Parts: sequence; C-alpha cells; structure tokens
Amino acid sequence: MNLKLAGLIILFSVSVLAAEVPMHVANTPAPQSDPERPEWKERVENLTALGTQNPAAPLVFLGDSITEMWNADDAGKKVWAKNWAPLKALNFGIAGDRTEHVLWRLDHGNLDGAHPKLIVLLIGTNNAGQSAETPGYKCSPQQTAEGIQAILQRLKTKCPGSKVLLLAVFPRGEEDADPLRKQNTAVNVIIKTYADGQRVHFLDIGSKFLKPNGDGNIVIQPDMLHLSESGYEIFAREIKPKVDELMK
Repeated sequence: MNLKLAGLIILFSVSVLAAEVPMHVANTPAPQSDPERPEWKERVENLTALGTQNPAAPLVFLGDSITEMWNADDAGKKVWAKNWAPLKALNFGIAGDRTEHVLWRLDHGNLDGAHPKLIVLLIGTNNAGQSAETPGYKCSPQQTAEGIQAILQRLKTKCPGSKVLLLAVFPRGEEDADPLRKQNTAVNVIIKTYADGQRVHFLDIGSKFLKPNGDGNIVIQPDMLHLSESGYEIFAREIKPKVDELMK
C-alpha cells in the first residue's frame, strides 16, 4: 500500500468517526452565561478548591441543581448529613448546569487531582428544559446523551481509577405524555448502553418518584422536577446499596 493511499484511508476513517458524534451544543464545553447567575464561575472555582483540598475524598456527586440541593437546600441537607457526610462525600452539583457546563467545569479545574472511588453522575434534564424554554437552543435526546458520553470520557481521563454510577435522568412533568418527560426517557434509553459493568454502572430509579399510575407526585417533586425532603430520602434509599457496593 502506498503512502498516499494509506493517508486517504486514515483521513476517511477519521471523517467517519467524526461524523458519528459531531460537535454540537451538548458536547461542546461552555460556561453558564445566564445574567441572573453571575456567581456561577465563583462556584466553579470553589469546587475546584474543594477537590484540591480533599483529593482523597472517596465519593463525589456531580450534576445540576438536584445534586447541589443535597446539601445546599433544606430539602436535602438532613438526608445528606445522614447518608453522605459520614462517607466524606463531596458535592459538585451546580444549579442550572447542562452537559456542556459540566464539560467546561471538568476542563477548567473541577476534580483536578481528585481520586474518588466513585463518582455519582446525574445530568441532562436542563438540556431538555432549555430546549423547551429558550428560542435558538435545540438539543435532541441523542445530543444530550452524547453530552453525557463526553462527560464519561472526561472522567475516565481525569479520574482513571474511579468508578462511575450513571443515574438515569429523573422524570419531570405531571404525566408520561409531557414532552420533557418523553425527552428524558429517550435520553435514558441511550445512556444505559454506556454502562460496561466495570467502570461505568447505570441505575434508573425514576419510577420511585412517581405515582403507581406513572403521574408525577407533588409530594416528592413539588415542581415536577426538583425533590422534596421525602424525595431526597427516596433518592438516598434507592442508590445507597449500589453506592456501598461500588465503593467496596
């Protein structure tokens, strides 16, 4: 095979790979730009410092407001103190984050030098929400899933010895026909295939937040998205056996 032909084959192969997962909004790192949240970068810097100061912390939760509220809101604080504080867990959740924001954080210091045994990742619902609420922002379930896949790849590079518990995106909306509920469900169908049973493990606990008929439960999700204290109790109860197993 001559060098010219070999070069064409390599170029073709790279083109095919690039075509499989093109760059788009969900897997292109970007900071939050909401003018109502100017404190976002300060929060990012604080989390970077938190990780640097606690490199041996065995457990990290990474995500958006649902994660941040574990220990930043009255709904989650007691549950965090009971379940995760004894394990010296760190909370790397930031309200409003989408997949692209988590990617930006990982590229700009978050988890630098950290070596957790386990990272619990919950992200993606704001990609759906932003698509519905903001003109010009479009993110399909496939794209959100690819954003989550990119985060998993970053975590493999930054924390190669860490396992990841990838949680299904939680249900939102009052009923199964809600467009945002349907988008999150479609994301989950894709991301569950990312689990390899060794480094990445997948867990879907979404049904535990719903009524028996599948409708949203206002007692557990008061705004059909975020969790109440009872919601966080369910959250902890449903993932703790798997967390304990993966941290052995």
